[in-house]
Amino acid sequence: MTTTETPDVLHRIMDYSTRADPYPLYAELRKTPVARQEDGSFVISTYRELTDILHNPHLSSDVRNLSRPMSAAEGRTTPPFINLDPPEHDRLRRMAMRHFGPPNTPGLVTSLEPDLSATVSSLIDGFAGREQIDIVDDFAYPFPVTVICHLLGVPREDEPRFHVWVDAMIASIDYNPEIDPKEKLENGLQAGKDLDQYLIGLLEQRRGRPGDDLLARLVNDDGPDGRMTDAEIAATAHLLLIAGHETTVNLITNGMLTLLRHPPVLQRLRDEPGLVVPLVEELLRYEPPVHIIPWRAAYNDITVADTVIPKGSQIMLMLASGSRDPDRFHEPDRFDPDRRDNQHLGFGSGIHLCFGGPLARRETQIALTELVRRLDRPSLVADPPPYRRSPILRGPIHLHVEQG
Repeated sequence: MTTTETPDVLHRIMDYSTRADPYPLYAELRKTPVARQEDGSFVISTYRELTDILHNPHLSSDVRNLSRPMSAAEGRTTPPFINLDPPEHDRLRRMAMRHFGPPNTPGLVTSLEPDLSATVSSLIDGFAGREQIDIVDDFAYPFPVTVICHLLGVPREDEPRFHVWVDAMIASIDYNPEIDPKEKLENGLQAGKDLDQYLIGLLEQRRGRPGDDLLARLVNDDGPDGRMTDAEIAATAHLLLIAGHETTVNLITNGMLTLLRHPPVLQRLRDEPGLVVPLVEELLRYEPPVHIIPWRAAYNDITVADTVIPKGSQIMLMLASGSRDPDRFHEPDRFDPDRRDNQHLGFGSGIHLCFGGPLARRETQIALTELVRRLDRPSLVADPPPYRRSPILRGPIHLHVEQG
């Protein structure tokens, strides 16, 4: 339980060549629960230490509290609430939740189910007569994008426009040695500004015109906490637009890949559709859409696993490693939809528990149930499939499947 420097393991995890299966490296990393890196940052990889730190009030999600601030923070004067701490985080999250879920809109996800099912059915109808499909391009990407555009009030036809910005922003936090970090960062910052300006333009169209979409509600509603500024609304919408589809794409695609690798479970889901609820929870543990939280900052010196982490240190949280920790989960490398007590870290934990988790769960439940029911003897074209470059948002960039 002592701190040692293990940069080689982390560098191998970040290397694209290990993207298809980083789990043996996570096991190696867990030998040192809190590992100090050469640059002075700390990597936490075990379940107990991760849950402790995610609930630690002395930890900051605001990169401006790092002793060596990330330059990415300089390009954004109004961060989304996911990158803020209480009380500002709590105020903004509470204001957004008034229109996105309990307690003010408890039936939101349920009310969307007919539209979710219709969108899924329409996309699968498009597979008719095709021997090969790409689960990502033909299904897992267009489905959640359509849903989040509808919820926010973003025109679906603008997707090609904001897709370019989102890709640039995700690339800016990617560990790709082939691209100059400064160039990636500048491109990501500019893309973020372009997306914010686009969203502020949509707000102007809705000001004084109440509607059912989230942008209209936020720009026109005065709740107990008052009203968000335009910059705060844009930052919130910016976060929801990205998180509302990027992570769900991974979850659906990782789910279908896992089922195709486990034919008895796929057949069981076809025969027992109710299995999908615990199955998706096991997917969130076994093949989660988000593997790493790349930074937290310590407000003060803190002690984790007998290791002192100095104030202002960057702390990297390896969530996917924690969800495969054998000290917490029995046979963690086995996919088991009947697993009990499955308190995974697939949506994080603590005050930053995934805002859109209930929607992502239901989207994935409906998507996998219908794919399994309607695809004709599906099989993988390539295993492993090609993966996205990002070790943070990990999932296949394509998943080609043959039918019949």
